[in-house]
Amino acid sequence: MEPDLSKYRLEGDNSMYRLPSGLVAPVVTRGGAENPDTANSGGAIRISGVSIQHTPATRLWFGKVTNEPGYRSVTHHHGEAETGGYVLSGRARIYFGEEFADYVDMEEGDWVFVPPFMPHIECNLDRNRPLTWMTTRTPENIVVNLDDVPDEDLRDWLTR
Repeated sequence: MEPDLSKYRLEGDNSMYRLPSGLVAPVVTRGGAENPDTANSGGAIRISGVSIQHTPATRLWFGKVTNEPGYRSVTHHHGEAETGGYVLSGRARIYFGEEFADYVDMEEGDWVFVPPFMPHIECNLDRNRPLTWMTTRTPENIVVNLDDVPDEDLRDWLTR
């Protein structure tokens, strides 16, 4: 007896995601096979697990970002991309606002949304442990580096 496939109704056209075999299927990026060729904001180590570089995704970048102890990014924004982040381990700070006078601190288990075109600086607050984030952007991993701000101009950075 053939199974009744009518209850598995497709809504929309996903044919653009066909694999060379013709099958539309989930695409797995195995640990260790992530794509390291991502945009950079001055020393952040970004690897993509889901991106246009190595999956059929066209409107999503999803990856892991690692920052060394004491790291701070250059001033940057992510263009039109909406950015979501999740702190896997470590303590983070994001500077933003007029002259980067404002900041939010995060720790393991915290989530963050960074709006499009928002200039900011990402930091690892810990001087001894790395910081690891999971980050997603849509439509892609856009990084636009801006003129940098000296450490001395970032409130509470040198005394953290």
